[in-house]
Amino acid sequence: MAEPVARSPIRQISPTRLLAGWEVSTRRSEASLRLADLTPLSKVMIRTSPEAVRPGQTPFGRAVLRPNGWLEIGSGPGEWMVLGPIGSGDEIVSWMTEHVHDTEQPVTVIDVTHGRALIRLQGTEAASLLAKVCSIDLADHMAPDGCAFRAPVANVVSDLVRNDQNGARTYLIHCERSSGQYLVDTLLDAGAEFGVELEGFPERPF
Repeated sequence: MAEPVARSPIRQISPTRLLAGWEVSTRRSEASLRLADLTPLSKVMIRTSPEAVRPGQTPFGRAVLRPNGWLEIGSGPGEWMVLGPIGSGDEIVSWMTEHVHDTEQPVTVIDVTHGRALIRLQGTEAASLLAKVCSIDLADHMAPDGCAFRAPVANVVSDLVRNDQNGARTYLIHCERSSGQYLVDTLLDAGAEFGVELEGFPERPF
């Protein structure tokens, strides 16, 4: 019996292959502004009381890449999102369940990998593209590398993380699964003047 294939809500451009059970595109682009589907990455949400504190936690409004390769995002008061390699959801849930606890406040740890879409926008004109569909001031002094915030992008409630790579301005955009394709189509349309192109799943997501 063939193994089940996990698929993103975002259409994959040819050529494609299976990566840890997910169908992903392998297309590469040399464009100065690129859009990639990172939906297959593991996504784990942690929620607790805003008053609960744990050692070393990422503060609200910030994103920190941990030595183990997990990106921890302080997405709200008492709320975090952890992004990890494909297939690492169980490991993240197990670790967070063991280490994120409070004797007086309830804690919820949920793997939401298949319920959310994740997009990466990278390039010199990334902020200019987002400015067309998002009202947040993305100037460096307002939204520096490592910041995280929640805002509507093309009228879709999204979590945005600035996650620059090798000097290239980079944004991660996280939204409900059902809005993934719409958001990609809208960003491609808004970014046409900047020459935005789709590329496949990157070797280094963040």
